[in-house]
Amino acid sequence: MGHDRRADHDARHPVLVTLRAARGVPSLRSLRLSAAVRDAIARTEGSLFRVLHFSVQQDHVHAIVEAEGRDDLVRGIQGLAIRMALAIKRVVRVPKAWGDRYHARALKTPREVRHAIAYVLLNFRRHLRAPAGIDPHSSGLWFPGWAQQPGRRSTQPSPTSSPRTWLAAVGWRRAGLIDLRETPGPVNRR
Repeated sequence: MGHDRRADHDARHPVLVTLRAARGVPSLRSLRLSAAVRDAIARTEGSLFRVLHFSVQQDHVHAIVEAEGRDDLVRGIQGLAIRMALAIKRVVRVPKAWGDRYHARALKTPREVRHAIAYVLLNFRRHLRAPAGIDPHSSGLWFPGWAQQPGRRSTQPSPTSSPRTWLAAVGWRRAGLIDLRETPGPVNRR
């Protein structure tokens, strides 16, 4: 069965992307695999597609991205998935890294963007029932929107890009800064 054509993309809207690992891929949260995925994200360069936030979970990767147009979004996500797959395959011998097509959902309101950022950066608390804090397998170490001062920050350059859309740069803050103690639920589907 063929795949439906992806929806059009409005450059004003950031996009929440999820890539699920294929069966047989060990935990992406291992130090080597997580570092490989982070390094692949850091190699995402360009003005037409940007990764703003990410988190590496045991069997999937979440990212919030921006793109200038539909084709830029599709090519950007495909390129990112390929870079991450090659990085994963350099660490572990698996026939394929990703289980299926990526899932993407446009974020159209400040509240949706705020919830998506919390969902991505704090997703480990939901899956692992972890204590409050920054997930070391995410871009949270470089995130400037925490409600309280995190105990540590990275001295390394950020692997992510700065947002250019109003929603991702400023608008989401209207819904409140993100508390390190939050446990995110499913992203609001409104």
